[in-house]
Amino acid sequence: MEPEAGELVIRVTAMPTDLNPYGGVFGGWLMSQLALGAASLVTRRTGFKAVVVGATDFTFPGVMVVGDELNVYARVARTGRTSMTIATRGFGRARASENHVEVATGIFTFVALGADDRPQPLAAALEAN
Repeated sequence: MEPEAGELVIRVTAMPTDLNPYGGVFGGWLMSQLALGAASLVTRRTGFKAVVVGATDFTFPGVMVVGDELNVYARVARTGRTSMTIATRGFGRARASENHVEVATGIFTFVALGADDRPQPLAAALEAN
């Protein structure tokens, strides 16, 4: 993948339950996979629970079918006092191919929560990790 795609955070195969009524992979499933990957990146970087507070800029430039593999890449786009914004890109790969096609993108903003479920400043956590 291109360097700006970020790091690989999820690799999953599209199954029949992930399809829309037209037989393609449901955009909502793609969005949820992007969100799961983004949350994983925030949690690993900060050590805190990460909850999504915003999701924007979704695009679906390609299509996937059942059996295709989805590879989700994520990168930190911005860090705030208690929040982190993650840019995600999803690439589909047909089961018997090495060709990847971009199928989804999105931006997610998370707030890091401590054990008390209150927003936590990220500066110290980012220095430690």
